[in-house]
Amino acid sequence: MKPLPSKDQIRQWITDNPGLSAKRDIAKAFGIKGDGRIELKRLLRELEGEGVVEKTARRFREAGTLPPVAVLQVLAPDSAGDLYATPLEEGIEDAPRILIVQKKGDPALGAGDRILARLAKVDLDDYVYEARLIRRLGSNPAKVLGVFRVTAEGGRIQPIDKGSDKEWRVSSDMAMGARDGELVEAEAVGGRRLGLPQARILARLGDPSGPRAASLIAIHQHGIPDQFPDAVIAEADRAEPVGLKGREDLRQLPLLTIDPEDARDRDDAVLAETDTDLGNPGGFVLWVAIADVAHYVTPGSALDREARRRGNSTYFPDRVVPMLPDILSGDLCSLHEGVDRACLAVRIVIDAEGHKRSHQFVRGLMRSVASLHYGQVQAAIDGAPDDRAGPLLEQVLKPLYAAYAALHRARELRQPLDLDLPERKIVLDEAGHVTSVAFKDRLDAHKLIEEFMILANVAAAEELIRMKHPLLFRVHEEPSPLKLDALREVAEGAGMTLAKGQVLKTQHLNRLLSQAEGTEFDELINLSTLRSMTQAYYHPENFGHFGLALRNYAHFTSPIRRYSDLIIHRALIAAHGWGKDGLSPWDIENLEETGKLISEAERRSMAAERDTTDRYLAAYLADRVGAEFAGRISGVQRFGLFVRLDETGADGLIPIRALGREFFHYDEASQTLMGSETGLTLGIGQRVMVRLAEATPVTGGLILDLLSVEGATLKPAGRKSGKYQPRKPAQAAAKRRVVRRRK
Repeated sequence: MKPLPSKDQIRQWITDNPGLSAKRDIAKAFGIKGDGRIELKRLLRELEGEGVVEKTARRFREAGTLPPVAVLQVLAPDSAGDLYATPLEEGIEDAPRILIVQKKGDPALGAGDRILARLAKVDLDDYVYEARLIRRLGSNPAKVLGVFRVTAEGGRIQPIDKGSDKEWRVSSDMAMGARDGELVEAEAVGGRRLGLPQARILARLGDPSGPRAASLIAIHQHGIPDQFPDAVIAEADRAEPVGLKGREDLRQLPLLTIDPEDARDRDDAVLAETDTDLGNPGGFVLWVAIADVAHYVTPGSALDREARRRGNSTYFPDRVVPMLPDILSGDLCSLHEGVDRACLAVRIVIDAEGHKRSHQFVRGLMRSVASLHYGQVQAAIDGAPDDRAGPLLEQVLKPLYAAYAALHRARELRQPLDLDLPERKIVLDEAGHVTSVAFKDRLDAHKLIEEFMILANVAAAEELIRMKHPLLFRVHEEPSPLKLDALREVAEGAGMTLAKGQVLKTQHLNRLLSQAEGTEFDELINLSTLRSMTQAYYHPENFGHFGLALRNYAHFTSPIRRYSDLIIHRALIAAHGWGKDGLSPWDIENLEETGKLISEAERRSMAAERDTTDRYLAAYLADRVGAEFAGRISGVQRFGLFVRLDETGADGLIPIRALGREFFHYDEASQTLMGSETGLTLGIGQRVMVRLAEATPVTGGLILDLLSVEGATLKPAGRKSGKYQPRKPAQAAAKRRVVRRRK
């Protein structure tokens, strides 16, 4: 009998011959006959059990690869116009990038189309497979979210997106019993001929104006995964508390957590002690301990795949969509008071001026001495401790604030970007109705934790750079020249200056913000500076963090709610040899793709959170239609003005049609609208009085009427007036801005 091939030979042959991978093909290739086929079958089963190959129908293929012919779904064209696709093959995780190579005569393909294609593996950086069309199978129907309105023919779905007026027709047999006014999820059906496009209702989501509907709408609208697969829950349910084996015992350290009063998870604990080293007078030893999520969420597991897909937790006023199941995020990984918890911790030594002298990472077991909230800690420091914070005041809290004072001095020297943009807090009652909208207090307790976390993140990045281990950096690049020019023009119009002709540093922007502080242009300059910034993102290459004025920065401190931090934990575990749950070869190979995915997930969550806030604010103001509010113009577009209301921070739109019958010229460079007859000039930063004309909770839209600008009353819309012209936007007495018109 001919000798059997080795497992490596079989695997290599399957890889090289994807179209001939049935057992009989393999037997023929290696000349195996008779009883040898039984042994071959055993070898193939062993390879399948080891995860080296996988069996589909009667064929084998290399694990993680695609068959030579597969069903694909076409994605939207990229910026270069190329079409890519994703496989619809079952069991394929982290789908490879597939370029569709079209030949003359192929039908036009669009996003959502399903196709049968022949695949060829290629060795390129941009994509892994090339696909050639065999035939088009159909489309993945577009999803629709809106309010159902009953009609004689069945009904219509009205959009919930601000600025969209596209409606969908629903026939009676596709309405799923939906009632008038219900929020529904539907899918497009059939081809569009005459009239409205048609849709089929898939789910009835209840009253769109009801309590807690705002976040539900955002979850569906932005496609945020809010249901954990059964395999993920089962894996989480099997998790157990961690023991001391293989860890450093940190339970004697008086670490404590400081979080918002309504915190849903606690992933960081802190401690500060006076450094007894005579060579470091006035210095401190800081400890930052972070939940060891990597112990529970291991590479390639169901929990890991789902966490990577989600990217981060998404927070709404009434709920949280967590990255991890609650048994982990709210219990086993959360650093609750008085219980042993696994952690990754860093011991950092700083000098009296807050500069880091050294750091050391450990994998340990800790026990928090207290779970306090920011207001509680600040009250204790300010002389009003309660019965929980009081016993910790002298030995734990005061050293924390002393260390923070040193870190603050180092921050002042480093000069990170110092924007002053108050954060809104929406307060709900038990039924989910908005009871108040206020601006959150910015306490020293908040700043203390922020500085400790930044320092720990820097230490993590520097540790992995020192050990030459791959990681994901948190990158924030400097503003583009175009955006800087726009900011400089706004500053000059307000009588201020922004340095030009030199390498931009955060201290230059801080100087501008300092000039504006306390003036009527304070909010204008802060908003304009924020808008000039680029978006931060994750990347395996280090391009620095402009906003924090730091060269080396990575996210380490929130692995319960951010996948990026879990990657850093795994990198530290692998670099120090602390276990088998460190960064895997697959993790390393796909770092750039992971960075892209979680950066996009972060933006998705931010958009959903912003939309939800807008809807809650619209619901809060809905019964005040007709009321007058003070505000400031925060944005100018060709179609109208955006105004931020002082009382709530809500943004509303004054449509161009509401400004009167005269034509308004839009100047993009100066961000102004100028009336052709009156010369009325409207721009960012002007103080205005407005009347609330419409508030639509379902979309979050606010429509406003303009009453006065800089104290000067406007004539009613539609009536011509004399040569009325209030002070021009962002115009200071010392400097007059010339409004340019486009030719």
